[in-house]
Amino acid sequence: MKKIYLFLIVLCSAAHLFGQQEHQYTQFMYNKLLLNPAYAGARGVPFVTAIYRNQWLGFDGAPTSALASFNSPFLSERVGLGITVSHKSIGLQRDFYGSFAYSYRVVEAGDLNIRIGLMGSMKSVSMRFDKADPLLTNDQSLETKKTNEFYGNVGAGVYALWREKFFVGLSVPHIYSNKIGLKNLQAALDAKEYPHAYAMVGGSFPLNDQINLLPSILVKYAEHVPLNADLNFNFEIKKKFNLGLSYRLGGDGPGDSMDLLVFMQANSMIGIGAAYDFTLSEIKDYSTGSVEVLFKIDLKQDKNNMSNPRFFF
Repeated sequence: MKKIYLFLIVLCSAAHLFGQQEHQYTQFMYNKLLLNPAYAGARGVPFVTAIYRNQWLGFDGAPTSALASFNSPFLSERVGLGITVSHKSIGLQRDFYGSFAYSYRVVEAGDLNIRIGLMGSMKSVSMRFDKADPLLTNDQSLETKKTNEFYGNVGAGVYALWREKFFVGLSVPHIYSNKIGLKNLQAALDAKEYPHAYAMVGGSFPLNDQINLLPSILVKYAEHVPLNADLNFNFEIKKKFNLGLSYRLGGDGPGDSMDLLVFMQANSMIGIGAAYDFTLSEIKDYSTGSVEVLFKIDLKQDKNNMSNPRFFF
């Protein structure tokens, strides 16, 4: 039954050509480079982030994704460079993605820093028919074992940071609307990539000497899709542990999910995090939720010998 339900989800997504097409991660506040090229170099230290996500636990062929990114100032703190590579699979589909981001600090006025960024990306979309489990042993539609297409794109963004206490960002990581179809199979149906626009904002508010409140919001918009958003509240404890709760709008019920997040700064350079999504939509009857794990390492300590206060930003 779970296989049938997942097949219907994928089939409806292909037929309507709408929906969340880009990679989605609950721990977006630690992974801004994927969405906004202007974030490259904003923290002032070179660092690596890696994330693995397993969505809709309990489904065979459910979405899984893995990402690794690196970004750093380049030659000076005014210029930042970033690289992202990722892989995503759902059912028979496999996506490989790579991007290169460039940012430049255009404003440095007192405690305010504003960066603009550009990015170029390349994506490979393939269908692995050789991984299918057909009902018929002589299904002629599976004679082609694998098909693969490549698509390029460009994006832009702006990112502002004030006193390392508040951040705001606007971006469209993929501006061009590619048509995606299995051309070598002469498919009658072409899908279309729609540009996704993102707005993010967050801040740090001290509650006492030991605890800071770190709220953040990520708003996502794509044509033909209702406005979507992630609302997050993290509590930073002794600048070492982050405990948080998120609510994701969307879905066909009271929302898409409620999410628990935890992050620990193991030392001044290494941090690990995890998130668990409790599904709220109708798919909750068939899935036990989604899980993410995150790892980050700063390759150089900042001038204050402490990278954690800047990690959230």
